[in-house]
Amino acid sequence: MILTLFEAELRRDEAVRYVRYIDSEGNPTCGVGHNLNSSPLPAGWKFPLNDAQVTQLLSQDIADTLHQLDVHLSWWRQLDEVRQRVIANMCFNMGIDKLLGFAHMLAALKLHNFAVAAAEMKNSKWFGQVGDRAVRLCSAMSTGVMPVAAGVA
Repeated sequence: MILTLFEAELRRDEAVRYVRYIDSEGNPTCGVGHNLNSSPLPAGWKFPLNDAQVTQLLSQDIADTLHQLDVHLSWWRQLDEVRQRVIANMCFNMGIDKLLGFAHMLAALKLHNFAVAAAEMKNSKWFGQVGDRAVRLCSAMSTGVMPVAAGVA
């Protein structure tokens, strides 16, 4: 998986925030979707964050996401690069526990039945919650091509 492209996609999808805010699930958050309940800021850090701090948090959060996928879905790295980014994006967004709740989607994905996997994504509460992100990720799951959007090279 191309990490710099994945990072750019997350920055677009999650947005970059230098101050604390409350996300749609009621969690205190900052940076690029960094959940402060799961991982408080390092000692001595204060708001507003700077670019280096946001990047450090994002790098750690990406590493944690990829590790969770490796632990719980050992087959995911056998997918093509675009579909790896789709599943990693979903995991970053909702966490591994909620992603694992997409049992039918994951079963179809493991069998490389991408049309069924995309249909399962569309037939979820998540799809209605994340707007354009879900549309883009479903399209990428189905076609194997990530639609280009503003802010991502």
